[in-house]
Amino acid sequence: MSNTPIKGNVAYYSWVGFLALVIALGFAAYLRQLDQGLTLTGMGRDVSWGVYIAQFTFMVGVAASAVMLVLPYYLHDFKHFGRIVVLGEFLAIAAVVMCLLFVVVDMGKPMRVLNVILYATPHSMLFWDFIVLNGYLVINILCGHVALTAEKKSVPPPAWIKPVIYLSIPWAFSIHTVTAFLLAGLPGRHLWLTAILAPRFLASAFAAGPSLLILLALLVKKVANFDAGKEALSKLTTIVIYAGLANFFFVGLEFFTAFYSNIPSHMHSLQYLYFGLDGKGALVPFMWVSTLLGVGALFFLLFPQTRKNEKFLALACAALFISLWIDKGIGLILAGFIPNPFDEVIEYAVTANEVAITLGIWAIGALILSMLYRAAITVKKAWED
Repeated sequence: MSNTPIKGNVAYYSWVGFLALVIALGFAAYLRQLDQGLTLTGMGRDVSWGVYIAQFTFMVGVAASAVMLVLPYYLHDFKHFGRIVVLGEFLAIAAVVMCLLFVVVDMGKPMRVLNVILYATPHSMLFWDFIVLNGYLVINILCGHVALTAEKKSVPPPAWIKPVIYLSIPWAFSIHTVTAFLLAGLPGRHLWLTAILAPRFLASAFAAGPSLLILLALLVKKVANFDAGKEALSKLTTIVIYAGLANFFFVGLEFFTAFYSNIPSHMHSLQYLYFGLDGKGALVPFMWVSTLLGVGALFFLLFPQTRKNEKFLALACAALFISLWIDKGIGLILAGFIPNPFDEVIEYAVTANEVAITLGIWAIGALILSMLYRAAITVKKAWED
């Protein structure tokens, strides 16, 4: 299994070469940021978290979504997920690595990450977020490696891995819950100061992650002739529908609570996101695109005729994934800082350097995922043959 990730055809090498180029450009941008500091970003006194933390928040959800395969397969013996459960675990690995990299680039100097360990503060949510993310990474690497190695040798997985797999289920819920607490624990940010932030995070995660996994399953079916199975895709689609509906329900609750109570501090961030505030509304077009894509995707997924068609399924899942990425990967973080404590609207504008670094980290995640998927598919095909 060790050499399978580096073997491939021309298309595979071209894809890896393209990702390497994007990574190189991103690394060059990061070296520039390391030299000149975070002044190269759009962040400042009023908006201290930008695109890096926004992507971190979103990718934690993608990582947590692996539980939507692990839980039915191992606890409810849903064997139809047998072909792709390891793909979900490998997606979690790539997503967690991206999360950690986004934190590193956001902290300015990478050695500052060591402060979380050297000066541990258990009362800080950041400390626990660091613990659960790294723990989840180790768990998924261990589970994926052991399961795939056993499959390669055509032997059952060792008995000791079962408790670790069961541990990964509550751990998956914990990583996004703690991330939500990291935001909800800041009382000065009214958009995040809500008791349903953690359930909202989990709902969006369990819609976005399986949507991406469906797209990946359809992709590997086309390029690697590896079929996840209709029943597996059907069940994943059901999960996406319910989670997506729950996410929009939670968003509706936020609107009701803010506007029915008529408390200005709770209304302002939502007003800025969807209608503009004080004549400023840079995110308004993005949020309405997000809403239309999300609602439209769920509408098509509700009908069996469209969701059973792979082309419509791919379009709907892509639309929902983009919708949730805009909502949680852009809007939720940035609008939490608007208005500022002086009740002023100071907007954040992403810089080219931030975009280059962000794309570089996404490329690293895609490269890790490509290599892991190639290894997994190679082993599974060999075992089936």
